[in-house]
Amino acid sequence: MVEKNISPPAILTIAGSDPSGGAGIQADLKAFTAFGCYGMSVITALTAQNTLGVQGVHPAPPEFVEQQLRAILDDIQVHAIKTGMLFDAANTRAVARTLKAHYSETGSMPPLVVDPVCVSTSGHTLLAPEAVQVVIDELCSLATLITPNKAEAELLLSQKLGTTVHISSLEDMISSAEGLLTLGSKAVLLKGGHVELTLADVEKLAAARQDVTVVREELLLDNMEILQVHEKDLTTRPLVVDVLREADNTTLFVSPRIESSSTHGTGCTLSAVIASLLGQGNTVTEATRQATAFTHVGIETAFPVGHGHGPLNHLHALAQRIIPPPTASNPHPMTRILIQSAAQTWKDYVEHDFVKQLAQGTLPKECFLHFVKQDYLYLKYYARAYGLLVAKSSTYSSIQSATQTIINVINEVSTHKAFCAQWGISEADLASTPESPSTTAYGAYLIDMGLQGDSAKLIMALAACLLGYGEVGLWLKREAAKPRSWVKLEGNAYLRWIEDYSGVQYQSTVKLGLETIEALAVADPPGALRFKEWCDIWEKCTQLEKGFWDASMRLL
Repeated sequence: MVEKNISPPAILTIAGSDPSGGAGIQADLKAFTAFGCYGMSVITALTAQNTLGVQGVHPAPPEFVEQQLRAILDDIQVHAIKTGMLFDAANTRAVARTLKAHYSETGSMPPLVVDPVCVSTSGHTLLAPEAVQVVIDELCSLATLITPNKAEAELLLSQKLGTTVHISSLEDMISSAEGLLTLGSKAVLLKGGHVELTLADVEKLAAARQDVTVVREELLLDNMEILQVHEKDLTTRPLVVDVLREADNTTLFVSPRIESSSTHGTGCTLSAVIASLLGQGNTVTEATRQATAFTHVGIETAFPVGHGHGPLNHLHALAQRIIPPPTASNPHPMTRILIQSAAQTWKDYVEHDFVKQLAQGTLPKECFLHFVKQDYLYLKYYARAYGLLVAKSSTYSSIQSATQTIINVINEVSTHKAFCAQWGISEADLASTPESPSTTAYGAYLIDMGLQGDSAKLIMALAACLLGYGEVGLWLKREAAKPRSWVKLEGNAYLRWIEDYSGVQYQSTVKLGLETIEALAVADPPGALRFKEWCDIWEKCTQLEKGFWDASMRLL
């Protein structure tokens, strides 16, 4: 089973470069990737900066900014755009003009998130004063959302109104967000990282304003008394409140304030995540909810970088994929890894002396009959284990797959009966054969895996037998086809056994088993601990399979 390639949304950032990797296009591209998007960038300025501050800015010529932007728009379908540091009026005009011109010709513009970056975390000016008016006059009207912080909101409103605006309370934030909405964007997210508030402030406003919705997922909610007892009381701690103002409603996103120096690039990251989620078709409210939660956890889980204001952790939502997805060149990566993880054990099992003597027709009859009798008894365990897998299956297709394997086992039992009948052993003789310790050990292990509750562990336990016999059959078939082969098929008393396990019917069962394993790895990718558990189960069952043949050879 090869995963179908589905193109991720293509998200474009138009911003400056941060060589230290915490902000600017570097932060944006990390955020795009964290949310499964394909990131692209137009660089408006090169900066010399690190966690201690900005040492220099080298703006790109506006003509080159436009050339970069047109190169992308003319070739690639863009699902969302965000702007960050535009630096000066010329670059800001170039961006607004190019976007207007392109989308007036090709259709409606994708969601545009404008982060009006004016000042860096360390206090360095990143937007020339004359560019502020261009943002107001030419860019905001194109935006789906603008995302100013306190200082940027004060600057935009002061320039718009011609009077100094100060924001110091939650009421100020809401009225300022309403004022910013008149600049022309469809929505405004006024970030509250620089306004200290408490839960009392939020509850007071919420009681007075029925039109305000409060999202407080980062705080404890009703009916969480068991958590109240065992967690810190956040009700008296300072909060961060981000205010989202849309045409007809206001939403407050409330989270605990984190005392951290790892805040470099938080605004860039927040707006980039929102752009990613808008490009995936989410509403502004839902995109903001997820983005604020992601940024909050990113700050809390940040690792030290540099000696100043370090970046947040852009990787916290990513889990390493131990097993690569199936591809055309490797459609069975999980099975390859399993075989490689127990390579010597697998080889000892597949190329066992029992198998080699069977292939040459020299295997003593009593060894083969001992094996067939014990395998006949073992297959009862095997079929019952698949019965447990049926009980654990949650879809009709998985129920059908496990049921079909049980039917295949019953057919395989008929083969065993036929072999034994050739040597005068009846079904009654088979049924009355005492179980050997190796049979009991293997069968008990399968049933134990089936009773442990994890269907994945049971699938791994069952796979070694199913795939192992298919491997042995095909190995002998390939060896037999070689010139002067050591495999002797003509006159071989065990020819039917070789033909059965290398034949179409059994190999179709193997194919089904391979598909089951690979589908499991795709649908439920294991972490490191679970992955090791899968590999250990595979090797254990391979050893138990080998133990079957060891027991038969000990008769010699």
